[in-house]
Amino acid sequence: MKRAFLLLISGSLFGFGLCLSQMVDPAKVLGFLDIAGAWDPSLAFVMVGALVVATIGFTRIFSWPKPLLDGNFSTPTRSGIDRPLVVGAIIFGIGWGLVGFCPGPAIASIAYSLPESWVFVASMAGGMFAVRLLLGPQSLQPTPRS
Repeated sequence: MKRAFLLLISGSLFGFGLCLSQMVDPAKVLGFLDIAGAWDPSLAFVMVGALVVATIGFTRIFSWPKPLLDGNFSTPTRSGIDRPLVVGAIIFGIGWGLVGFCPGPAIASIAYSLPESWVFVASMAGGMFAVRLLLGPQSLQPTPRS
């Protein structure tokens, strides 16, 4: 119960932050990505702020012997750049550039009942399902960190 409550709180805080920073507004995101036109740099400050908070958080948390609500930390074990990583990054970038959504903000934007949010999230779920069919469910499982 404690874990579910903390997940709800952290997810709500993340969604609130996305809404507050306007990352759920595709027009705002596309304005940030339009560096050759009417560029809106405000989301750069959001990203820098997120990076600072994440760096401090990860530095402190990984100094703990184990997470509060799990037996060990689950982090990626691969660190190289390979074809699946490059293809995934390209697909992510194309999707972000075309419609102004990435996964977290798209899910949070459902609260605004934007039809494009529903289409994006359904498409994203379909893509995740397709990856599981093609590569198998074990391809998406994190490897425990020792």
